[in-house]
Amino acid sequence: MKNRNMNLASRMSSPTPKWFRIARNIGLGLSAVGGALVAAPVALPAAVISIGGYLLLGGTILGAVSQTAVSSEEYGEKSAKNRGKSGEDPADEAEK
Repeated sequence: MKNRNMNLASRMSSPTPKWFRIARNIGLGLSAVGGALVAAPVALPAAVISIGGYLLLGGTILGAVSQTAVSSEEYGEKSAKNRGKSGEDPADEAEK
């Protein structure tokens, strides 16, 4: 069994699962829109600037949390999809 203690640097550099890559990209888009609203060179209503700040914050948090996700295969566990219908360990089946 693998060591389950991972520091932040190894989590950030390990592969990210597909769903979290999508969520990270959405977070980056929200951050870009929020940053554009906050830093707009024209005078915008206070409500629009406030919404831009919330988009910026939410997108940044979504992107950071999504980047730290690690797939279960990388973490040392086998997913239920890979086990097949028998529910046995695939490594045991490979040895047979």
